[in-house]
Amino acid sequence: MTDPTPEKDHATAHDSVTEDRHSSNGEDYDRVERPKGWKYQKHRLGPFTIPCYASPPFQLTLVAFVCFLCPGMFNAVNGLGGAGQESPKTADNANVAVYATLSVVGFFAGTMANRLGIKLTLSLGGLGYLLYISSYLSYNHNKNSGFVIFSGVVLGVCAGMLWAAQGAIMMSYPPEHSKGRYISWFWMIFNLGAVIGGLYDSRKVEECQNLHSTAGKVNDGTYIGFMVLTLVGACLAWTLVDARNVMRSDGSHVILMKHPSWQSEIMGLWEVLQSDVWIIFLFPMFFASNWFYTYQFNSFNAAKFNIRTRSLNSVLYYVSQIIGAYVFGYALDVKSVRRSMRAKIVWGVLFVITFAIWGGGYAWQKTYTRAETSKKTYVKEDFTDSGYVGPMFLYMFYGFYDAAWQTCVYWYMGALTNNGRKLANFAGFYKGIQSAGAAIVFRIDALGTPFMNELASSWALLAGALLIAAPLIFTKIPDTVPIDTDLVFTDETYEDVKPLEPAVAPEVHEKV
Repeated sequence: MTDPTPEKDHATAHDSVTEDRHSSNGEDYDRVERPKGWKYQKHRLGPFTIPCYASPPFQLTLVAFVCFLCPGMFNAVNGLGGAGQESPKTADNANVAVYATLSVVGFFAGTMANRLGIKLTLSLGGLGYLLYISSYLSYNHNKNSGFVIFSGVVLGVCAGMLWAAQGAIMMSYPPEHSKGRYISWFWMIFNLGAVIGGLYDSRKVEECQNLHSTAGKVNDGTYIGFMVLTLVGACLAWTLVDARNVMRSDGSHVILMKHPSWQSEIMGLWEVLQSDVWIIFLFPMFFASNWFYTYQFNSFNAAKFNIRTRSLNSVLYYVSQIIGAYVFGYALDVKSVRRSMRAKIVWGVLFVITFAIWGGGYAWQKTYTRAETSKKTYVKEDFTDSGYVGPMFLYMFYGFYDAAWQTCVYWYMGALTNNGRKLANFAGFYKGIQSAGAAIVFRIDALGTPFMNELASSWALLAGALLIAAPLIFTKIPDTVPIDTDLVFTDETYEDVKPLEPAVAPEVHEKV
């Protein structure tokens, strides 16, 4: 991530304050000297202590709300199936454009984020979501699918930038022992955007107005509401502080480049692949992580249910994501178990639920086909119909599984390094490869592939990705990464990033 000015704001004897910080968000605070100024002042709200503005929890919360308002609204639209249109074909083709572009741009997006800085990168990313949603408003009137596809290309560029910056912040700002919780906080707030998109009233945004409608597509008010929210999200990115000013609870700073240039960041992309070659064992997990969305949103939700039931399903899906992120995020930070052991245990849990949930999906998929649901005379199911409860819970488990998968992938990447510059590149790799898979499967769906084939491919990719990732997870996840190792990939020194005071030695707990 970019540092616009070369020096960090370090505390000195004449410009600092000493804080006796207490935990209000799961962190352990020590007495540290902090720079004066509003960015470094904590506040109390009754029994709660609000972290200072330039702290990792506060900054991550802001980033989460940017994603809540931008990608979160994108998810709410696509979660309806076919982006709320009667036929998913245009949305499929637009999403092919999004993910095909993102698959290329995303791979280099970490370089952009490192050079341009988080505020500009996130804001430009948010504007892409505004254009994308506006194209469906246009489509409601002129059926111009070309504009929708063009907006998908633009969004592919913008989304790559946004997610690279977001990933770097989420993985590099928190201390090592809290990364799971930080990831879960982000994922819960982010998915709350899609939940709100499903519950807000009819004059604002999404599905509540549609719970009273049996129509096959959403109206203009839905899209206009989303456009307003994505614009607010793009503007919110400018409220972040520069990465150089972020200070952790022990007074340490984020490790990044003080003097980034386009040349240094392009070269850094290849240096990461050389120094951390084991990251390629996670690439199949990246590839599989969005593959199943097409099946879930279009082949499951859009194919079987009318618009108001799709709206309800979408809300339940993202509520389940919030639950999944909480469960896995906090489990990943259990202090009584070594981090290397946690990595292995969570891998095993993922493997088991992959077969449990997708096995249930296979049983459900045997009850209908694409040919059956494609007939003009086919009557889509409603949540008032008998037999709805079973697929409702299955869709909720799909949402839970998605959050578990994404949380674990981010945690595995964050466990390999604490270097912000390197993690921006990791996040770029993740989104690029993830999007390549999504582009392929959206095109497969647009070609009319049988639903059962889409389910089978999703299940096989997820299980296979876990097997391929096993060597890295079982042998390369350390219990901690020394600061000297993290500094190798930057132009910073220990003096630039060290804690302001040595941390109080933690109590010794016997670990597994």
